[in-house]
Amino acid sequence: MLPVQNISSQKGQMKKLGFIVETQAKFPRKIYFSLWNDKVEGFNSKTGDMVKVFFDLDSREYNDRWYTEAKAWKVENLSGTDDLNNLSAEKIEDVSFASQKDEPDDLPF
Repeated sequence: MLPVQNISSQKGQMKKLGFIVETQAKFPRKIYFSLWNDKVEGFNSKTGDMVKVFFDLDSREYNDRWYTEAKAWKVENLSGTDDLNNLSAEKIEDVSFASQKDEPDDLPF
């Protein structure tokens, strides 16, 4: 977890909390997520906890460069819960961000 940032903008004061999740796949990946404003207050996980993150990807252009951010909107702490006990190692390792070839693609491109 990174320290909470207090940000001043034209819209007023905002809070941002960044945290990194490492997947438990055969080839682990580290993913940076950010929580904003009121979501920061409700974040109750600590380093080493098993979590389930719900997020949206947001991309924006600035000075002819594109920046993408994974904005978390919900984080469930699975450490010490029955949810964690229901996850087998096989299910955890099968986590993938790639779409399945048989899934219909609803994107227009």
